[in-house]
Amino acid sequence: MSTPDSQSDAPQPFPDIEPYAHGLLDVGDGQRIYWETSGNPYGKPALVVHGGPGGGGTRRSRRTFDPAAYLIVLFDQRGCGESLPHASDPAVDLAHNTTQHLIADMERLREHLGIDRWLLFGGSWGSTLILAYAQRYPLRVSEIVLAGVTMTRPEEIDWLYRDVARLLPEQWETFRTGVPLADRHGDLVDAYRRLMESPDAPTREAAARRWCAWEDAVIAHENQGSPGQYSAKPDAALLAFVRICTHYFANAAWLEDGQLLRDVHRLTGIPGVLIHGRLDLSAPLYTAWQLAQAWPEAELQVIDDAGHTGNPAMGAAVRRAVARFAR
Repeated sequence: MSTPDSQSDAPQPFPDIEPYAHGLLDVGDGQRIYWETSGNPYGKPALVVHGGPGGGGTRRSRRTFDPAAYLIVLFDQRGCGESLPHASDPAVDLAHNTTQHLIADMERLREHLGIDRWLLFGGSWGSTLILAYAQRYPLRVSEIVLAGVTMTRPEEIDWLYRDVARLLPEQWETFRTGVPLADRHGDLVDAYRRLMESPDAPTREAAARRWCAWEDAVIAHENQGSPGQYSAKPDAALLAFVRICTHYFANAAWLEDGQLLRDVHRLTGIPGVLIHGRLDLSAPLYTAWQLAQAWPEAELQVIDDAGHTGNPAMGAAVRRAVARFAR
């Protein structure tokens, strides 16, 4: 475990660029996922895997990579961003939106673009999906860079939506009272999932707002990051985000408890950098530390003054890692 040096030796964010190609890839089940490529068509391939689940890809991630060195691939996971159909529509069935479906989509996108191996970069939920994909297709992964490490285990879900209430009792009480009285002492995540499937639009909207208010409460102290980012989402993006989040977390992401840690041996030979904020309440450092202990090729870097939404030092550490692998 290390603490990165100053930002002076890290590349600054690269200038904004536009994709040179983009499209909607038919992945079956009536789903079309948005993808785009930018940078150098002949460069080192890198896939950006966004968080959430259901957060949609942030186009500013292009600025993490040297466009002269990297072929930068972004995509929106099923049901969010520019992918179709959009989960903000309650008529859209989420039965074909699971971790296994997303892994298959990533592999289909790799084949569609004619890429042999790619670097994987992502954070939060994106780190869970990256680990699951890399353990399924290790020969297709050259390196991994994760920022804000999660493995979406039941204990991590319980922490975020129950146990951290000890630090934020007033805000958690508001979150808890957003579900029917009969559900307030049970599984709040599943209770919110059911509210997000309500045929009543005001019910769904109120539940989504309460959910995001809680998420924002957990990151409110991150004044160097992006406090308030969840509630700031546009209405359709917010509804899709909460609907997909509750769908995944109520089902423990369709992963066996501890699966990603148990199968970390499948990453043998893949270099990794795990970058995590010490002030991260959403996903405490313990998860990243456990992963680093089990994965010898991974280097854990702890950013002392960063939380879940990062800060300039975390951004510099990510760019430094990406630049190292470009060489």
